Amino acid sequence: MPKSEQGRSTSLFEAWVDIVDIATIVLVDATLREGGIRRAAKLSGRPPSSVSAAVRRFEQTISVPLLRREGAMLVPTLEAQARIAEIAEAAETATLLANGLGRRRAGLIPPVSLAALDRFVKIARNGSIRSVARMLGLGQPQLTRQMAGLERHLGYRLFERAYHGVVCTEEALAALPLAEKLLQSWGRLTRASDDRFRRDATTWRLGAVMPLGPESEIARMLAALTAAWHAARPRQHLFISSTTADELIAGLKSRRFDAALLDVADFPNEFEGRLVSETPLALAGAAGTLSEISGDFAHLLCTTPIAVPSAKSGLRREATRFLEDTLSESERRRVTLIEVDSIPVIINLVSHHGYLSILPESSLARVHRPPAMIRLAPAYKQSLTLVWPRKALWAQAGEAMFRMMKNGTRPQ
Repeated sequence: MPKSEQGRSTSLFEAWVDIVDIATIVLVDATLREGGIRRAAKLSGRPPSSVSAAVRRFEQTISVPLLRREGAMLVPTLEAQARIAEIAEAAETATLLANGLGRRRAGLIPPVSLAALDRFVKIARNGSIRSVARMLGLGQPQLTRQMAGLERHLGYRLFERAYHGVVCTEEALAALPLAEKLLQSWGRLTRASDDRFRRDATTWRLGAVMPLGPESEIARMLAALTAAWHAARPRQHLFISSTTADELIAGLKSRRFDAALLDVADFPNEFEGRLVSETPLALAGAAGTLSEISGDFAHLLCTTPIAVPSAKSGLRREATRFLEDTLSESERRRVTLIEVDSIPVIINLVSHHGYLSILPESSLARVHRPPAMIRLAPAYKQSLTLVWPRKALWAQAGEAMFRMMKNGTRPQ
């Protein structure tokens, strides 16, 4: 993403210094193999918080999401599946190194950084701590202390003093090809992500609530934004993905999104934003069903199943507020709610299967053969709000997106 304050390296291979260690690699491999944080924690003898932190650290370093949530389960992403074999090989090598080349019982994997292993390899090949320290721009005492720490974690000496520098011990000579193999595996993992990283460096990511369909206000608004953005900023890509309001807020907090189009009017104080539009909501259903209610909403709502999005969406919150305002507590217990996180499926349930739903009136009107609708009171509406972090660079982009969306949806 084009954010100068991120200050990230253009090479992902260099991004592991003091961040990724062999314990991280082993914990990530266990998480992918076991299919969950808690199972990996139990297997490794680590707290779930440590495993979760390792996964986040690994994802951040290679700029690839590893897990996604499906209901109550975590499953590997497609990008993680493409890297599972490489991660497993790296974890096997790291475990062998951590267990003293197989000379001691397996235990907790020590926090040996890949940076320390890389410097061990350089010293072993060069034969001089002093010259490697000079090459890396480090002080010789600092590098010596780092090698001493590496020896302590691995459980054996690496170097002996020699006339012109240092020589490897027998254990170090056995560890050297493993360290090189591990670093090569990491190089392949990061190189596979380099193209993605360079693309991300010029990409702004917008999360948006799910459109009702191709003719909906949200879909038209996002299409207008995409066209205007490409024309105005051809060197800065715009990537748009859709999910629920709660997940959009979480994505803003984790910086997965640079801005988010929410279907709620309120948002956390840590962000700023602009109200893009407000659309009246309507009760949608079969024409025959709605024509017979004679204003008796309660009987209809209690006897007809209602299709709604999940509780993570702003649209669901408005539907819940309408039901709470309209029905008594005993009546609400008789309501049948069917959760479906797909607006096209909800519309199909309404149009062809006798369900009710509460949806934006203007978007429903554009659907081919729209269902019958009864507009709700003005208090019930879908508010679309564009939100972004409270920083100058994000604010500049957010305001530009807001203008493009407003200009693109004005009547011609």
